[in-house]
Amino acid sequence: MDTDLNVDLLEHKGIKMNKRMNALKFALENELKERDFYLANARRTKNLAGINMFKQIANEEKEHYEILKKLHDQWEKKKKWPSTVPLKVKKSLTGNILKSMSDKKATRFKGNEDDLKAIRTAIDFEARGMALYTKLEEGSTDSKEKDFFNLIASIERQHFLSLRDTELFLTDPATWYQNMEKPSLDGA
Repeated sequence: MDTDLNVDLLEHKGIKMNKRMNALKFALENELKERDFYLANARRTKNLAGINMFKQIANEEKEHYEILKKLHDQWEKKKKWPSTVPLKVKKSLTGNILKSMSDKKATRFKGNEDDLKAIRTAIDFEARGMALYTKLEEGSTDSKEKDFFNLIASIERQHFLSLRDTELFLTDPATWYQNMEKPSLDGA
């Protein structure tokens, strides 16, 4: 009876491991697709804010891919969460892009429909990424693994919020500028 229970537990653990490995493979593919999408849109758009935002997120997605690839390779080899993969990711710089450009006249125009479509597609990418990494975090029992996926999910959330901010910038620049300047209006 104990042997049957152990086999069931091992099979269950193997299924969980396979699900997480499949999710990790999916995440790797997504990071590459998203990076390609961001680079293509950085080349396409004429909006300086869009160019900088797309390039920055593409660079961050490349970093995520490289770390996830190391993790995947070691995890697949050892069949457990590796202890030697660097489990730190640089903080996203996307939130600073629009703020740093607020005084440049070249950015004071609305985005075109292609820009808006790209931003909205990117928002969807990042929302799905947050959901995937949150699911991986919730499915984990290893504290380092949980922390790692929580970190990646939070960076995807930063991308999501920055892209929503970019959407506002492109659709309603006056409101975006007003929101950005609010702290200085109340004397803060």
